[in-house]
Amino acid sequence: MIGRMQPFHPGPVMPYTAYPMPVPVPEGHGVLVVSFNRGPYIVSAASTSKLKVDGRQVPFAGEGTYHVVVPAGPHEVKVTDPFGMPMIKTRLTVHPGAGHQLAFRFGGWRNRVHDGQGTDVTTFGMWSNYAIMLVVLPAILLICCGGSALLASLSTSP
Repeated sequence: MIGRMQPFHPGPVMPYTAYPMPVPVPEGHGVLVVSFNRGPYIVSAASTSKLKVDGRQVPFAGEGTYHVVVPAGPHEVKVTDPFGMPMIKTRLTVHPGAGHQLAFRFGGWRNRVHDGQGTDVTTFGMWSNYAIMLVVLPAILLICCGGSALLASLSTSP
């Protein structure tokens, strides 16, 4: 039977759970509306990252926007790499019944987080993998080539 589609309702709303659609906010709670971009990487940075709110992992599906219900009050929100190393971190105070937008942006040089007005609210933003590679690769080449040259010069001396 073809009928009207009813909007999907997630059932009871659980704190520290990422929902791909707006959800009703329980009393004494607020909502973090977090979005993740792909980043300039071959593999999407969002698909390999982990979202943590107050140290609790909040599973999400990758790029896109998610609604996370959290208790009202101060919170630390961070995105880590698959091994738990922080990539982007911010702190904010959630007000009861309010939505707070956070846009996690993985960039070519730095990883940053912006609020709903576009203000950079990053308390920690790790350099991107490309920027780290630009610093580490020449250092490794210098050590390897310089070490080889030094050993060669020492072995030829009388």
